[in-house]
Amino acid sequence: MHIHEEAVERHVLALLVDNEAGILARIAGMFTSRGYNIDSLTVADISEDHAVSRITIATNGPPHVIEQIISQLDRLVPVHSVRDLTESGPHVQRELALVKVAGKGENRIEAMRLADAYRARIVDASTESFIFEITGTPDKIEAFVALMREVGLVEVGRTGVVAVGRGPDAG
Repeated sequence: MHIHEEAVERHVLALLVDNEAGILARIAGMFTSRGYNIDSLTVADISEDHAVSRITIATNGPPHVIEQIISQLDRLVPVHSVRDLTESGPHVQRELALVKVAGKGENRIEAMRLADAYRARIVDASTESFIFEITGTPDKIEAFVALMREVGLVEVGRTGVVAVGRGPDAG
């Protein structure tokens, strides 16, 4: 008997929620209790009166698991809406990273050359290290970090994904 495994897909979900204490813990708890993975999570207050926040979650799983995640998030009381940006059409997603690299000589020159190629900005520099700021898709950030490992990567801080659907409508 052949067991068919469903392909794991990466999805970016945008939630609008009441900006209240405990909502993030409830959402994270829902993921944890069911064994779902969160690849990245960002939260921002988006309303003038500070009543509503937008949570962007990057997660992965087979299609039926993604459907379960959306359904369960939609049932949480302070959640106004859940939108699967991956399924709802074209969207723009970005992430910001601060990447610290230490090195001298050729490694230092190579780090600067690579940063220029990836359009990373130097936001701090000393004679022995740099901190680069880079924005882009998660794949671009991953590629940049992988290259920096070869020339003296010390530390990485990442924001997580933020995403917005393309076109004139809010989502």
